[in-house]
Amino acid sequence: MTRPPDHVPLPLWLRPAFLALLVVALTGLRLVVAAQSGLAEDEAYYRLWGLYPATGYYDHPPMIGWFVHLGQWIAGDTALGLRLLAVLSGILGSAALWRTGFLLYGARVAGYAVLFLNATLLVGVGSLIATPDAPSVLFWGLALWALAELTTSRNPWWWLAIGLFAGLGLNAKYSVLFLGAGIVAFLVFVPDARRWWRSWQLWAGGLIALALVVPVVSWNAAHEWASFVKQFGRAVPEGWSSRYLPEFLGAVIGLLNPLIALLAGIGLVRVVRGAFRGKTAAGLLLWTSLPFFFYLLAHSLHSRVQGNWPAPLFPALALMAAIVAADPPAFAARFWRALAAAAIVLGLAVSLLVYGHAVTPFTGAFARKDPTFQTRGWAEIRQELAALAEDHDAGWIATYGYGLSAQLAFQLDRRLPVEQLTERIRYAMRPDPDPAVLSRPALFVVEERRDPGLAALSARFASVRRVAELTRRVRGVPLENLVVYAVSDPLRPGPLDPVYPLP
Repeated sequence: MTRPPDHVPLPLWLRPAFLALLVVALTGLRLVVAAQSGLAEDEAYYRLWGLYPATGYYDHPPMIGWFVHLGQWIAGDTALGLRLLAVLSGILGSAALWRTGFLLYGARVAGYAVLFLNATLLVGVGSLIATPDAPSVLFWGLALWALAELTTSRNPWWWLAIGLFAGLGLNAKYSVLFLGAGIVAFLVFVPDARRWWRSWQLWAGGLIALALVVPVVSWNAAHEWASFVKQFGRAVPEGWSSRYLPEFLGAVIGLLNPLIALLAGIGLVRVVRGAFRGKTAAGLLLWTSLPFFFYLLAHSLHSRVQGNWPAPLFPALALMAAIVAADPPAFAARFWRALAAAAIVLGLAVSLLVYGHAVTPFTGAFARKDPTFQTRGWAEIRQELAALAEDHDAGWIATYGYGLSAQLAFQLDRRLPVEQLTERIRYAMRPDPDPAVLSRPALFVVEERRDPGLAALSARFASVRRVAELTRRVRGVPLENLVVYAVSDPLRPGPLDPVYPLP
């Protein structure tokens, strides 16, 4: 190992003041991009959550809805308002990571960890959008920070903060349950941590976490356990296969940043060795991460792991990479330092390119293969649908899927109500639509690839006519066709089905 002596001054790029300026500058840039780029489907959907804050929703716990609601209160019902808290959470998350690294391994590791986290592709790019991952990563990271404070200060009152952050994390994503499992593993397998079983503050912290999740459980109890069934149902295998395993591992490496992933792999070996030697810092990183990683690994053996799911593990992985960058292997130490610098430059450069592309697409040639295709071409669709609604005396817009419904609601609901005909559980937080509005003619809008056809719609409306086909475009390149029907005279039991899809 070639760790610099403790008395050697930190280079400029690892000093706290520089890191703070860098994170603030990146956050300012992300806010500009967030304000000027279109919404992804899920973001538009979470916008509706923000407009109607509740203690639970069909897809996830409520934290992202609360984030969006507060952002809308500050910056209005705009793209910036929707994303504001998600973007700003990166500042607090980076500060917590620096403090965690400093307490466990020193200032040099802390500095590299902050740089690496902001140079990961998932955080650098994903921090632009409002998803449940933003609060999930934030509160997971804050819980790790509180654990680091606990282990260095040996002050048992930190257990109350750990319980607070874990409970808030459970209000973001149910996957934070694995952090709880990791904390238990930390208490079992780290010799210095076993003392805390006798501390009443540990149990009080657990009660705080449970108390914070009671509203989510109550919401589920009142809605036929809809959210629990949807999310925990994914964990039930319907067969086993290794087909998704390479995709899962490749996504982690790619979204972490391949160069950072290489450093993190070496760091993981060191952390494992340290943990099995009883070192508290290594045990903290390892045992709090392993349960979630093993769950994702098992999930990849029967179903696809979405690229964003491992996001809560990224702060710990950034710390593992930073351990190697700060104390590189003795052989070819210059190479490893150069690799660390290249990883940071690569991650930030790719993020800047994506930021520019998000605001002004470099090309439309990639069409639907472009990850930003969901955000494009909606202004023109808004104008065309508004004109069609006027021509056909339509009083509202009907849709079939939640993504399209949410996009059209963001574009049109200040002028025309937008209602999804199916999956009404998704909108349990909203008041029921006005029957007087639903009795009026409507435009039914659907993606061409999901078009149910005249026969299916005729089972729901007495009058159905196909009136238009609209095309979303970017730089003249077609992205997606939308089929528009004029429908009227809904048949009983009504145009809004609580559960079932169109026949």
